Amino acid sequence: MSRINRRAFGLLAGGACLVLAAVQPALAETTLEKIRRTGELTVGTEAAFPPFEFVQDGKIVGYGSDILAEVEKALAVKTMHQLDLPWQGILPGVLAGKFDFVATTVGINEERAKRYAYTLPIADGMPYAMKRKGDAIAKVEDLNGKVVATQLASSTEPVARALDAKLKASGGAGFKDLKLFTAFPESYVALANGEVDAVIQSLPSLAVLVKERPDVFELATPTPVDGGYTYLAWVTRPDDKDLRDAISQVIRMMRDDGRLGALQKKWFGFEMTIPDSGYLPPGAM
Repeated sequence: MSRINRRAFGLLAGGACLVLAAVQPALAETTLEKIRRTGELTVGTEAAFPPFEFVQDGKIVGYGSDILAEVEKALAVKTMHQLDLPWQGILPGVLAGKFDFVATTVGINEERAKRYAYTLPIADGMPYAMKRKGDAIAKVEDLNGKVVATQLASSTEPVARALDAKLKASGGAGFKDLKLFTAFPESYVALANGEVDAVIQSLPSLAVLVKERPDVFELATPTPVDGGYTYLAWVTRPDDKDLRDAISQVIRMMRDDGRLGALQKKWFGFEMTIPDSGYLPPGAM
């Protein structure tokens, strides 16, 4: 190789090293590091899940929004973009990288725990059935032959399906029909109008609705599934466990210093126990 060629090769090799050195940090940067570097955060939310997240006077408010404000402070966020999306697009959206994490309540179950990194729970989401005031539904067996509703692709859809199968396995008729709605508020309207006989939802949300409209709705019966997980949390992508852990640290601090309990009283009227362990299925991320 001539001296000129050797010199050219050396320049090319040196240039390649500089390019690699410049590219490597960008490739290695995590979502959490990006948020801290830019001061910018984008989250996905379904603002149709009161009192967790809902729109009031053109602004997203609720229990989850109050927690998110504390997470923003902890991460030193200067600019926050909160996307209001249909529930059915939330989990696929975070995997596709359309936003940094899911800041809306996600019920914990085994299938999701294999695909997403759950934060520490923010609430206990015991599934419950709500009925019209005065209707004769007091136990799960009373749902035989009834039209039951819940939200499509929600954590309570598999709960409802499992309950229907359990009723049939016990010799009952099972549900007359299971109606799936795009958002829970639609199912509440259907219940009030007599289109369905019961709505299966998480207890915290139903308890608030019953308190607000006691002349229309009543709590009927808990609808837990054997071996089911009842807690509600947020999720990140599987590769963003450091971001998940940072969010969990904020939730844990809020729980321990009483801020989380105060928010629960504000939005639900009662406090919930948030555990440190045992809320995830074995093998969860």
